[in-house]
Amino acid sequence: MYDFVDIHTHRPTEARTIRTAGIHPWRAVETEAVLEEELAKLETGLSEEPVDAIGEIGFDFARRELRDPAIRSRQFTLFRRQLDLAERNGKPVVLHVVRAFEETLRELAGRRLPAVIFHGFIGSPEQAARALAAGYYLSFGERTARSHRTIEALRLTPPDRIFVESDESPTPIAAIYASIAALAGIPLIELRQAAARNYERLFENANNG
Repeated sequence: MYDFVDIHTHRPTEARTIRTAGIHPWRAVETEAVLEEELAKLETGLSEEPVDAIGEIGFDFARRELRDPAIRSRQFTLFRRQLDLAERNGKPVVLHVVRAFEETLRELAGRRLPAVIFHGFIGSPEQAARALAAGYYLSFGERTARSHRTIEALRLTPPDRIFVESDESPTPIAAIYASIAALAGIPLIELRQAAARNYERLFENANNG
């Protein structure tokens, strides 16, 4: 009755998912000219192809090459420009956030976006509570089980703000759901229903896989 929703995946899937387009923060190492061209292509593409959300976009301050001050500044520019696009086009955003939670919340403050989804959320229950208080969604995957604080964050995430994802993992999405449900201490069917309702609320015309 309730299909699996895989809100973020890089692999072929039979689960319900979404169509995204965006410039990943890792690409901030490229030249400004290249990135300007990519931003122009992204804006044009939004009017020509079905896109459900802008993503994945955001910050990554963990990788060494991305911590260079010039590259870090370019990440901010890329993020802001893509948030502008999301606002103008009424699109949700799917975020990549690594060691940049505070910066991300500051950049999102005051933005008028249909939805914000933290993909592959890894963080403390305090961070989760702040994101949830702002009305954002949290998506959990295989790596959730590796962090006690992220498991705590999962357990305080209400059903109307949760998603599950496979990302780059070859593990079937059904198995990831089973793991997340066990960690959260809720029945698997309840997790499936919650993710399906959230998907339907945000992405009525999303691709069915």
